[in-house]
Parts: sequence; C-alpha cells; structure tokens
Amino acid sequence: MTMNDKSLKKINGLIGFLLVATFTVGLAHSIATGFAGFLGGLPVIVIVLLVLALALYDYWEDCWRAKD
Repeated sequence: MTMNDKSLKKINGLIGFLLVATFTVGLAHSIATGFAGFLGGLPVIVIVLLVLALALYDYWEDCWRAKD
C-alpha cells in the first residue's frame, strides 16, 4: 500500500465516521427531544455512544494502528 493509498484511506474513513456520527447523534437527539423525552431516549443515547465508540475504534485500528 502506497503512502497515497494510506492517506486516502484515512480521509475516507474520517468522512465515513463523521457521516455515521452525524446521523446517529441526530437520531438520538430527535428521539430524546421528541415524544419519548430524555428518560425515554436515554437507552438510545447510550446505544449511540457505544456504536460511535466502536466505529471510532475500528477507524483507529484500520488507519492509525501500526501494523506488523
């Protein structure tokens, strides 16, 4: 993999993560401020935070972690 491919993978991964984060945070915000209220939306907020943590870890592992 060339240096250009690595840079492109990092940029595309970041764009993908930001799109997923925007969608999931917006969804959680919509649920928590809508009919469900904060306590009704709390499980969704926790799930969204866990999903974002897993997505961020996957991005870090694929793009930034030193490979053997």
